[in-house]
Amino acid sequence: MTISRRGFIGTSGLVVAAAGAVSGRTAFASVPEAPTMKEATTQAPLTPTSGPDYQPVATLNGWTLPWRMNGDWKEFHVVAEPVERELSPGMKAYLWGYNGQSPGPTIEAVEGDKVRIFVTNKLPESTTIHWHGQRLPNGMDGVGGLNQPHIPAGKTFVYEFQLRRSGTYMYHPHSDEMVQMAMGMMGFFVVHPRDPAFRRVDRDFVFLLNAFDIEPGSYVPRVAEMTDFNMWCWNSRVFPGIDPFVVGKNDKVRVRFGNLTMTNHPIHMHGYEFKVSCTDGGWVDPAAAWDEVSIDVAVGQMRAFDFVADELGDWAIHCHKSHHTMNAMGHDVKNYIGVSKKDLAKRIARIAPGYMPMGSNGMGEMGAMEMPLPQNTLPMMTGFAQFGPVEMGGMFSVVKVREGLAKNDYKDPGWFKHPEGTVAYEYKGPKLAEAPRTEGPDSGAPSVDWRVKDKRKPRLGPDGRPLSGAKAGGHSNH
Repeated sequence: MTISRRGFIGTSGLVVAAAGAVSGRTAFASVPEAPTMKEATTQAPLTPTSGPDYQPVATLNGWTLPWRMNGDWKEFHVVAEPVERELSPGMKAYLWGYNGQSPGPTIEAVEGDKVRIFVTNKLPESTTIHWHGQRLPNGMDGVGGLNQPHIPAGKTFVYEFQLRRSGTYMYHPHSDEMVQMAMGMMGFFVVHPRDPAFRRVDRDFVFLLNAFDIEPGSYVPRVAEMTDFNMWCWNSRVFPGIDPFVVGKNDKVRVRFGNLTMTNHPIHMHGYEFKVSCTDGGWVDPAAAWDEVSIDVAVGQMRAFDFVADELGDWAIHCHKSHHTMNAMGHDVKNYIGVSKKDLAKRIARIAPGYMPMGSNGMGEMGAMEMPLPQNTLPMMTGFAQFGPVEMGGMFSVVKVREGLAKNDYKDPGWFKHPEGTVAYEYKGPKLAEAPRTEGPDSGAPSVDWRVKDKRKPRLGPDGRPLSGAKAGGHSNH
């Protein structure tokens, strides 16, 4: 697939950027152009027009990096740079990424290809790129200081290696890794089998799991955070900003994802069982593949699963850690379930007109509310579908299975039109008898009231007075 300058510009959303100076070997007539993408939606797969045939991937809310042929080499140009990414309508983040976005564009090639990847550094500090999972010469592995010099700001380095095995991989820095990956620097790398018939599917989706801690009203993630994140993302997007997976009925579908967050994620898809088909270690033998409806992916791992889309509908796909399907969650919010706040609300409303008490009956009501928010943040629950608020956020999307889709049609088909009688409905028949209930099991032992006591103060009785003989500093339960 040879891409000309005209081809670059003619591709939807692509913008051509000039190359920087090249360090290291300079025996090249020119550096390939470095396109960027101005769209945040899933772009159509980049179909090969020469060389081995393969089914190109669709990058969720992303795109595939074009390349050119230079003799036997496929040449790509990756630019590490500050970027602005809209996480979802109403919230943007100032991140670091590649070629104008975070994550960077997907790199696609074929097993056996010789690839030459120019990496230009437009960050304010040095960087490198590690080609996660690839077999390659040690000096091309991308660990700054160990395998290569760090790429200084303003310089371009060249990586050259032959793709020795097909599979599912990614790329990310190994230079100031804590900061650079926390700022969004990562990208997908797919190596297609040399045999176009090997494990072929009709639609092949890819995305990376990443997370940020961005305080309401701010734009830059906190890079020193290890556990307390509030934006759980697929390809630096959160629901409802994550595009659907659009597939045709009876399509063979593959979903590939990699985890570059600080925790594991059990990814669950409704409506189907699927077979785990690939990891970053290689393909799973079909005889050894197993059926799942959820697959856990640990930090730094890649996973892929296959299924046949034979059930029409809008099927949820999401991380099954419930806090990961929320946005901008306030982790210090108290639990007021079962607490009446009517009197308190009246008092607060006197000094804060418009105050609304929340949480006494759960948090689902937030999904339908439109309350004022701080600048540049999102509601914890957001997004609507045809039956009302979805009450989700974060790592959540929808697999939309439809009849009659063209091969390369990835446009959102809208909400599913359910056949008559196939939607859950309210019962309006005769009044039902009360269902019998029993009390839960109880050992009969009294509950224990544990309190933290200040040992400098005397112990108090139920009436609030010091107990007889109690002295300051006496022993108490703690």
